[in-house]
Amino acid sequence: MNDPNQDPNQESMASVPPPVPAAPVATAAPAAPVATAAPAAPSSTSANPAEDPAADMESAHGSRFLWFQAVPSWMFSLAVHTVILVILGLMVLVTPEEEMPSLTSVMTKNDLIEEIVDDLSEPIDEPVEITPTETLEVETEVNPIEDVAEVEEVDIADDVEAPVAAVEFENIANQVAPQTDLLSSTESVTGSGLTGRGAEAKAAMVREYGGTKESEAAVAMALKWIANHQNPDGGWSFDHTAGGRRNCTCGNIGTLKTSFNGATAMALLPFLGAGNTHKKGAYKKQVEAGLYYLTRSMKVNGATGDLTDAGGRMYSHGLCAITLTEAFAMTKDRQLMAPAQMSLNFITYAQDPVGGGWRYKPRQAGDTSVVGWQLMALKSGHMAYLNVPKNTIAGCYKFLDSVQANSGATYGYTSPGGGHATTAVGLLCRMYLGWKKDEPALVRGVETISKWAPSKSDMYYNYYATQVMRHHGGPLWDKWNKTMRDHLVATQELGKGQCENTGSWNMGAGHGARVGGRLYNTALATMILEVYYRHMPIYAQQAAEDDFPL
Repeated sequence: MNDPNQDPNQESMASVPPPVPAAPVATAAPAAPVATAAPAAPSSTSANPAEDPAADMESAHGSRFLWFQAVPSWMFSLAVHTVILVILGLMVLVTPEEEMPSLTSVMTKNDLIEEIVDDLSEPIDEPVEITPTETLEVETEVNPIEDVAEVEEVDIADDVEAPVAAVEFENIANQVAPQTDLLSSTESVTGSGLTGRGAEAKAAMVREYGGTKESEAAVAMALKWIANHQNPDGGWSFDHTAGGRRNCTCGNIGTLKTSFNGATAMALLPFLGAGNTHKKGAYKKQVEAGLYYLTRSMKVNGATGDLTDAGGRMYSHGLCAITLTEAFAMTKDRQLMAPAQMSLNFITYAQDPVGGGWRYKPRQAGDTSVVGWQLMALKSGHMAYLNVPKNTIAGCYKFLDSVQANSGATYGYTSPGGGHATTAVGLLCRMYLGWKKDEPALVRGVETISKWAPSKSDMYYNYYATQVMRHHGGPLWDKWNKTMRDHLVATQELGKGQCENTGSWNMGAGHGARVGGRLYNTALATMILEVYYRHMPIYAQQAAEDDFPL
C-alpha cells in the first residue's frame, strides 16, 4: 500500500528505471510483418541472425523505415514531443535530488526534539530523598575553670618584631644521619607524661592544681615576649638584643652570648609546655624555626648527635635533648625521631663511666646540676618510647647515691651535701627514677624544701623545687603554690620601653641569672607557671609508672 505522504516522483525514481526512446517499438503492431522479411538477407557467416551483427543492423534499419512509413505524421510528432517532455522532466527531478535535505534526517531531528520535550514534561516517578546532615553532639562536656576568667587573646602576628625566616621542615631524620639498627627499633608514641598540655586537659588541670586567670595571662604574655626576641635564623640568644635589636631597652642581658643552642632550647621549652608545637598552636612557626635551628646545629658522629656549644657545653646539650624528645613525644613526627634519639645517644656516650654522672665535657666526673638536665632528657625520651640503655640509668642511681646526705633527703653538688638547688634537683631525679610517694627520704626532703620556701630571685631552684612540691601534692603544695604563683605574677614586667618588655622577668640574682639574663629568667618563670599541666603528676596519674629499665 502506497504511503500517502510520500512523493510519487520519488517512488517512481526509486523503483522504476528511467524510460528509453526505444520502448514504443516493442508494442507496435505493424512491425510484425517485417520479421518475415529477415531471410531475404541471410548472413554468410552465421545461420543465426541474432548472432550476426550485420544482420541486426540491417534488420533495425528496415524496422525503423517501415515504422516511419506506417505511422501518420501527427502521431509521430506526438510521440517525439512526449519523449522530449519525459526526458526534460527527468532532468528537472534528478538534478535537484542531490541537494535536497534528507527527509529521513529531518524527521529524525523533529522526532528527537519532540522526544526531549516529552521527557521534560513527564513528572519524576521516584524523587531522590535527601537526608539532612545530622548535627554532631559533643558528649564530653568541658567544665570551665571556676576561678579562672577568660584570658585576653594575644595578637601574635602584628607584635613579633623579628619574624623568623620561613623554613621548610625537611626530613630531618635523613638530613642529620642515616638510619641505624638502634634508631629503626624505636617507635613513635606520644609520651603519657605530656598529655596535660592539650587545651581541654590543660584547662581542667589549671583548675584542679591551683592555677588562676592571672597565672595563665602571665604565661601568655611571657610567650609573646620570648617570640618577639627570636633571631631571624630561628634560634635565640641569652643576649636578647642580638638579631637586629641593638636598640632593645629591656635590660638584663645575659653574658653567655655564645650558647645559642642552650638559649634556643631554653626558649622553646615554655612553648612546648603550653602545648605549642611545630604542628599546631599560635606559635607553630616560631617552634618550627627553633627546632630546625637545633637539628641544623647538631654535630653528627655515627649514631650520636652532639648539641653542646662553646658556652653551655653539656648544660646546653641536656636542654636541647629535652626539647627534641618532648617535641617528638607531643607530635609523633618521625622527622624528629632520629635527632631526638641521637641526642640521647650522645648523653649515653658522655656519661662518666666511673661515677655515672655528667659535667661540662663528656665523661668528666659529674655534678648534680648537669645530671639533672640529662636525666630529665632521658626520662622524656623514655616516655616517648625512645631507646634508653639500662646501664645509663644504673649510672644515674650510682651518682645520686654518691652525693646524697641525710639518707637521701638532701643532695650536694659533687659530693654529699644539702644545697637548696641541688637538693631539689636530686629529689626530682629520685621521683623520676621510681621512688614512691611515701619513701621516707622523699617525705623528709619535701618537708625540708617546704621550710625553705620559694626564693624571690633564684628561678633555677624554684623551677626544680616547684616540680617536686607539685608532684608530691598535699597541703604543702597548696601553700608553696600560692606563694610561688603570686610572686611571679606580681614581679612580671609590665612597663614599656623602646623595646616592649611586657611579659618578661628580671630577677638579677640566683643560679645562672647573670649568665642567662632576662631570657633565662623568663623561660624558667614561665615553666614554673606551667607546672599545673606541663607534666602529668607522677603519683596521681603514674606518669612514671614504667620505671627506667634496670
